[in-house]
Amino acid sequence: MPVDVWLYFILSIMIIGSIACLEIKNILSSIITIGIVGLGLSIAFLFLGAPDLALVQFVFEILCMIILIRAFSKRSLKITALKRDIPETVIAIVILVSIFVLSIFAFKDLPSFGQPIVRVAEKYLTQAGVETGAQNIVTSVILNYRIYDTLGELTVLFTAILGALTVLRKIGRKKRNA
Repeated sequence: MPVDVWLYFILSIMIIGSIACLEIKNILSSIITIGIVGLGLSIAFLFLGAPDLALVQFVFEILCMIILIRAFSKRSLKITALKRDIPETVIAIVILVSIFVLSIFAFKDLPSFGQPIVRVAEKYLTQAGVETGAQNIVTSVILNYRIYDTLGELTVLFTAILGALTVLRKIGRKKRNA
């Protein structure tokens, strides 16, 4: 089967998972169905020849699922409306417009598309595919030239999540002992 057919199949599973997540009343089941979407995205990245993105998405998805399940497993979820003076949509629009305006100034300073910023970029653009045999330049740079950076980023993310779980666990123990 061609890759396009598999991608359409994965995309349809992801759409079904998203709709199911919105319609399911049980919060734990909803978390699990949204995990299907993240797993589908990881598989899609693999089919598209980006194993670096698939790896990061998979690790991030698994760790987010653990945190969400841990956070909502033993709690009753009470949704209460808070009275606010300024609606959230107005605040969100102001923040988004501010980011857009600031990004215009940042984009003006960028070089033209495809023009390397530093000299090492020229080597990556010309030699990456030949030296590494990767399907795309991003994969060759991240998994061959900059593998230690990628491993370090994954380690930092994993350590931060473990720290958050440790704090949540200590707070949970204090509540039980009190």
